[in-house]
Amino acid sequence: MTFDIAVVLGIALVAVALFATEKLRMDAVALLVLVSLALVGLVDAGQALSGFSNPATITVAAMFVLAAGLQNSGALSGIGSLLGRARSPLQFLIILFLMLAAIAPFVNNTAVVAVFLPIVMAATASIGMSASKALIPLSYVSQMAGVCTLVGTSTNLLVNAMAKDLGHPGFSMFEFTSLGVICMAAGCLYLLTIGRWLLPESRGGELVDHYELGKYITELRVMPESSLIGTSVGEAKLSEEFGVFVLELLRGDEKVWSPRSQTLEEGDVLLARGDWSKLDELRKEAGLEVNAEFKLKQRAFEEVDQVLTEVMVAPRSRLLGTTLGMLDPRWQHNTTVLAIHRRGQVLREQLRDVHLRVGDILLMLTPESQMSTLRKDANVIVLSEREHDKPRSWRAPFALVTMALVIAVSAIGWAPIAVTALAGAVAMTVAGCLDADDVYDAIDWRIIILMAGLLPLGVAMSQTGAAQFLVQNTIGLVSDSGPWMVLAVLYLLALLLTEFMSNAAAAVLLTPIGMSTAGMMEVSATPFLIAVTFAASTSFATPVGYQTNTMVYGAGGYRFSDFVKVGLPLNLIFWALGVIFIPVFWPF
Repeated sequence: MTFDIAVVLGIALVAVALFATEKLRMDAVALLVLVSLALVGLVDAGQALSGFSNPATITVAAMFVLAAGLQNSGALSGIGSLLGRARSPLQFLIILFLMLAAIAPFVNNTAVVAVFLPIVMAATASIGMSASKALIPLSYVSQMAGVCTLVGTSTNLLVNAMAKDLGHPGFSMFEFTSLGVICMAAGCLYLLTIGRWLLPESRGGELVDHYELGKYITELRVMPESSLIGTSVGEAKLSEEFGVFVLELLRGDEKVWSPRSQTLEEGDVLLARGDWSKLDELRKEAGLEVNAEFKLKQRAFEEVDQVLTEVMVAPRSRLLGTTLGMLDPRWQHNTTVLAIHRRGQVLREQLRDVHLRVGDILLMLTPESQMSTLRKDANVIVLSEREHDKPRSWRAPFALVTMALVIAVSAIGWAPIAVTALAGAVAMTVAGCLDADDVYDAIDWRIIILMAGLLPLGVAMSQTGAAQFLVQNTIGLVSDSGPWMVLAVLYLLALLLTEFMSNAAAAVLLTPIGMSTAGMMEVSATPFLIAVTFAASTSFATPVGYQTNTMVYGAGGYRFSDFVKVGLPLNLIFWALGVIFIPVFWPF
């Protein structure tokens, strides 16, 4: 092992640890990797910054804009009505899968799930189906469909860009389609049969109407006229009478010991958990109000222009890591946060000090006049609103035609996908499918920085020989068993890494390894690159392995084990199909 190899592997190991533990944001880790490689001289300045001008980075940014244009123009507004025609859960899932198969191969799957999430929750409630039976399939099938084309996920484009940098000719628009269709068909069949049975029957995440939502935690202040003054929480029997559980009693700036036995005083704040309808009933009957720290006036509940709204913190939200107490200066919708729901955790601190995470659900009062602005906000996903009817205009068909031309022109070979996607994004902006200011909000800059920052790592691993060193000391140990066995091991390794770290990071680490493996065995690199692409783009076994899984985790009321139970068999199915069919379509 040379010094350069040791340094590259050390940087890669630190990056893997940071990605897995989430001690830093993934884009910050990517920039640290880039700077470290440049400072120690493993890549020159041009190579270090090449990721920002790479066609894959440009394409991903443009595809985010195209997806936003489709959504804002109303081109996808018919989704809700189509799903609403289902007359049974099975029919509903079949319609959902067909729609995802048509849309997700060409639109970023995170954007697809963001659009479908509130629609699916409303549609399942209308047919009496549990939302938990549909949301995991929504996430999984969007991933399956996304891997069918070059532009379906950012990971596909990233592997393609790295492979080209390392001397591979790259992939065509529909290079992955043959294997993708086989895997998606098998995955959908599994979800319609065995998977349906394994999915939990939980209605905790469903929205029947604006005022019947899930379990929330809020702060209720004891007012001077409250009937609870002079009694304890235990004596008031709040859990028996209202189904409300008091988690903490806050008096001043301190938590009071044994909150159920303490005599309540004016000004005390109850950190309470329950259905919002029950919390609101308790507030009215016991003379309480939502803590004034959230600037809520008591009459706001009765104001006709206020809408009770449920929103989820989106994966690329600027609100991530901020607290509820910091929302006002950063959010301009005149909203009032009433309560918070976090799946898998009972919050026991003051809500204003809670740091927001992906999937957190906020219950808010929002002026009716601000709802249209809130729906367009990329930082949140509005869950408690039915599909918003967009005015029909020429922009919806224009957006659809533009997207079709972007894909067709690139597939025919008339222009590179980076050029066509950029042209399509410009066309949609000029046509008014989205505002010029909204273009920047539509782009997930974390993904862009992640891709640009990690591309030099692949170059460094190849140039220093680190990739070849890893191959010889890991996958090389089974090389005597033939390329088929090596393919199986590489696919499995990518599968495991993707479940616990960024899929883009897993792809960057394993793409040069796949190239070096092919060189060592003197076979084609394409089968190994296909294995890395499919494994890194499909993560089913954990709610943190892929952003779409995290999005449905809280909304569907799932447990971590639900993903393992339903997703692990699906991962094994994809692994088996990949090992069988990759060498058939792309011979060694």
